Amino acid sequence: MKKKLISLMLVGAMATSLVACGGAESTGSSEVDSTGEGDTAAVQSEDENTLTVYAWDENFNIPALKAAEKDYQEKNPDFKLEIITQSQSSDVENAVTLAAEAGDYSTLPDIVLFQDHYIQQYVTNYPDAWQSAEGATCDWSGLGAEKLSYSTINGTHYGFPVDAGTAIFAYRTDLLAEAGYTIDDVTGITWDEFDEIGKAVYEKTGKYLLCMDGSGNDLFYMMLQAEGVSQFKDGEPYITENEDLVKVFNILVKLAQDNVLYLANDWSDYTDQAIQGDMVAGVYNGNWIIPTIEQVADNAGQWEITTAPTLTGAPGYASNGGSSLYITANCSKTELALDFLSYTFGGESAADGQSITYDEALTNGGVIGTCAAAAESDVYSQGVDYFNGQPIYSTIVEYTQHVPTVEQSDYHYACRTQLGTALQNVLTNGEDVDTALATAEEQLRFEMELD
Repeated sequence: MKKKLISLMLVGAMATSLVACGGAESTGSSEVDSTGEGDTAAVQSEDENTLTVYAWDENFNIPALKAAEKDYQEKNPDFKLEIITQSQSSDVENAVTLAAEAGDYSTLPDIVLFQDHYIQQYVTNYPDAWQSAEGATCDWSGLGAEKLSYSTINGTHYGFPVDAGTAIFAYRTDLLAEAGYTIDDVTGITWDEFDEIGKAVYEKTGKYLLCMDGSGNDLFYMMLQAEGVSQFKDGEPYITENEDLVKVFNILVKLAQDNVLYLANDWSDYTDQAIQGDMVAGVYNGNWIIPTIEQVADNAGQWEITTAPTLTGAPGYASNGGSSLYITANCSKTELALDFLSYTFGGESAADGQSITYDEALTNGGVIGTCAAAAESDVYSQGVDYFNGQPIYSTIVEYTQHVPTVEQSDYHYACRTQLGTALQNVLTNGEDVDTALATAEEQLRFEMELD
């Protein structure tokens, strides 16, 4: 019933969007804008060498798809990828919902770009909306086990990874130096050691060594994943009895109280004020945060990246965000779709260390892929001036291969919200940790309809 109610709420909003998606006539170019202007365009092409895809973000995902089209044309010169641009990721989610509730998948394109944290819910709720990727010829083992854990459902592959959400810990080395530290001093350390260094940095520079959006805190997930632990266990919330989570929660409380962690009021405060407004000496998030860091030209050459602290001091690897490509039930050219996706995002064209898909997605859109072989290319291996000459792209792909696979849940974002609220209640309202975490778990169980 809950799924049905959510779906019906989306139908009205999506009806206009679907009309718009079909509102731009295909003119032979590889990109179709879903603005609603022009005549109706089918979400599928009758041409045997053309595939259609829904995707969003003209500065990130779209350049990656264009690179893949160009790459596959080296193998199949007649191939064309018609990109039907959506305004945001939720447009794709709503399109699948509307099609599934109507029992008519003909409204979907051949392929859709889908957020990793949502796909398991949609495959579970609408299993008939998707085709498996089991016929793919790519080497799955080279694409990062953690990344594939989102799109592998009940042992079946469904998706091809586009961008790695692999986390980086970036530091302002000039600010570390003011406090007497180097990048080596913050590599392979415990969170307690990090706290001591952070206090010294704040005392010397007035800058926080870590920041995060306090209204949507991703630190819990990343810090726990670096320990190989999830916020869920056997499909249920794993909070109050999760010793590592309790430790992480207490660490975040202490970091905030010691002026080591700045919890921004919202996302804008996090990106515009904390990171770009020169309030912090460290940033820990998915690598997609790099363009935000790079907006401050005056700080070029003063940032470097490394692994995150952990409870034990072992190098911490984690991930946050990202999306993959999926073949819909409406695709009648499944073999072409599988071959295209295997060759491009599946990494087959990167077997010799060079891939148009991976190289041009990075240079034109800032998309860092997951394929280990792609990291051997000249593009990935080059030093980045902004990060003091570090070859950060190949480093991030190498990090990707080490990110632990932990249990995922459809309620990832609900859990994030509850834990973020609990942290605010402790820091702002003086609530004790045990009570705050018990409330978070209780509220999450209620949302999951477990009680």
